[in-house]
Amino acid sequence: MAAKIRKKRRKKSKPNGITFGMVSVIIMAVVIVLILTMVKIYLSNQIYYESKNVNKIQREVEALKAENIILKQNVEALKFKNRVTDTIFVINDLEVQ
Repeated sequence: MAAKIRKKRRKKSKPNGITFGMVSVIIMAVVIVLILTMVKIYLSNQIYYESKNVNKIQREVEALKAENIILKQNVEALKFKNRVTDTIFVINDLEVQ
């Protein structure tokens, strides 16, 4: 009887080496890592391009704000010039009469 038990123990021993299950798990893990890496790269690229657009728009806004200030100063100068010119004409008209 002891010989039968020994034979059963020898038959139950697991084979050494790489099995199909191990290979499939490794392939699945590599595929998952690749998918996650590709998603990260895609999102990083999208964020980069969007930030480039945002920076471009911010530069344009700053330029327009500076131009607006200059235009307001020009308008004020023209208003002042117009008021001074009008008063000169009024004074000249009063002197002529």
